[in-house]
Amino acid sequence: MVLVLTLVAVIMGGVLAYVNHLTEGPISEQKEKALANGIKTVMVCDELTVADPVEVKQDVDGKELVYIIYNVKDAQGKDLGAAVQSATMGFGGDLKVLVGFDPEGNILGYTLLEHAETPGLGAKADQWFQKGQKGDIIGKSPAEPLTVSKDGGQVDAITASTITSRAFLKAVNQAYTAYKATPADAASRATKQE
Repeated sequence: MVLVLTLVAVIMGGVLAYVNHLTEGPISEQKEKALANGIKTVMVCDELTVADPVEVKQDVDGKELVYIIYNVKDAQGKDLGAAVQSATMGFGGDLKVLVGFDPEGNILGYTLLEHAETPGLGAKADQWFQKGQKGDIIGKSPAEPLTVSKDGGQVDAITASTITSRAFLKAVNQAYTAYKATPADAASRATKQE
């Protein structure tokens, strides 16, 4: 009995490893495509050029977090700002957002890349904070951190989902901080002369 159970476990482990290997490529391609589409969405521009990503590490609440910044130019080479990938802990797990900032630091747009929030409640964050919606943050600058109105802030929280709203705004605020901390020459990878 033990031998049969062990044999079944080994065979199933092998099958799972094989299936995982088969799906790695398509999953990776799908994530890259979602990121490229996300950058176009948050920068509100279809014809753009994205520079190589810049990683910025910051200490937040005693944890070192990594933010990925994609500097963006339009087809004529004009600086549009940057798309910043940020993550924080939401109600149901990690909440990963991509936020577009213009050169002055105003929010152009955002998209949720990944989340594990409650369907019908926290999952509403993908639309709740968009332009014209109840929690509209588009056009605002997080120079003074954005907070929910329950905490004395200026942004309406998602109904019955304040934790997700706080987490989302925290991710946006952290993305802004990383964007503003990026050296001016990060896009060109040039180094300062002494």
